[in-house]
Amino acid sequence: MNIGLFFGSFNPIHTGHLIVANTVSNTFALENIWFIVSPQNPLKEKSELLSAELRFQMVEKAIAKDSRLKASDVEINLPLPSYTIDTLTYLENIYPSNQFYLILGSDAFQTLPQWKNSEQLLSKKIIVYLRPGYPVSEEPLPHNITILKSPLLEISSTEIRRLIKAKKSIRYITPQPVIEVMERNSFYM
Repeated sequence: MNIGLFFGSFNPIHTGHLIVANTVSNTFALENIWFIVSPQNPLKEKSELLSAELRFQMVEKAIAKDSRLKASDVEINLPLPSYTIDTLTYLENIYPSNQFYLILGSDAFQTLPQWKNSEQLLSKKIIVYLRPGYPVSEEPLPHNITILKSPLLEISSTEIRRLIKAKKSIRYITPQPVIEVMERNSFYM
């Protein structure tokens, strides 16, 4: 099986994430896209980060009605800190017949040289979706790296958290089931 791995904090998941996953699914011959909820990105601060289990539950709610998408708690159960290469190696060992594709925003792709075993990661199949303000060089890329022009919304989880604190609406920015979970539990207040 061809599986896309969409890593992220998803703090919280939002419509932009879902649009990227939908575009990847429509563009590439992938059977599934797994949303890998990262407990803690080693390159990001932990401020305002809900527990990985709560973020995982919100991802499950957001994608519940789309059989192409799957929430994965694989990193939650691996030793910390979570490194993409370790998770990928683990998945390749468990599912040797699967071909995995990393799905990265161009912002993350630009920082890839700072990641653990980046040279090994750069040899894997990578789908890079462009994000505003993070261009990817026009130079020819290796055959295993594909640039995807996905419809983009300038939304971020940071902006969603700011709106919640300001008691503003986040309707249409994140799926309604996720909003209901956040409101019921007073997340990000």
